[in-house]
Amino acid sequence: MPEIYVDADACPVKKEIFRVAERHKLKVYVVTNMRMSVPDVDRIALILVSDSFDAADDWIVDHAQPNDIVVSDDIPLAARCLQKDAHVIGSKGREFTQDSIGNALANRELSAYLREHGLAGGGPAPFTPKDRSRFLDRFDAIVRKCTQRTM
Repeated sequence: MPEIYVDADACPVKKEIFRVAERHKLKVYVVTNMRMSVPDVDRIALILVSDSFDAADDWIVDHAQPNDIVVSDDIPLAARCLQKDAHVIGSKGREFTQDSIGNALANRELSAYLREHGLAGGGPAPFTPKDRSRFLDRFDAIVRKCTQRTM
């Protein structure tokens, strides 16, 4: 069965992940560098990593396997997980794929360049109920696809 890895520090959809994972009886690893509350369920493990740069990302990449599911908005982490044939979805329901990751990385670099030179400001748009709904629909579809592959 696939396992789920959550880049948890800024993840706004943890409750949705837990609910879907419980319905499908999947193991969830909540990876973070700070203590947080997670349900007291055998299938949910809180993984505390050091606060060194990319410690959570490195742990996820070291443990994710083909057909596992990673939840993260971190585009470089998504690229690393896709190289391991894991499925990756962002908290707003955006699925990262081999076909889309190159554009995502390029757009990330362009946005950083524009911000550095004062040509663009701000960060991502606020998280909305519509984003939560889109995530839940897409995440559930990915979980069903991944669990069917193992049957």
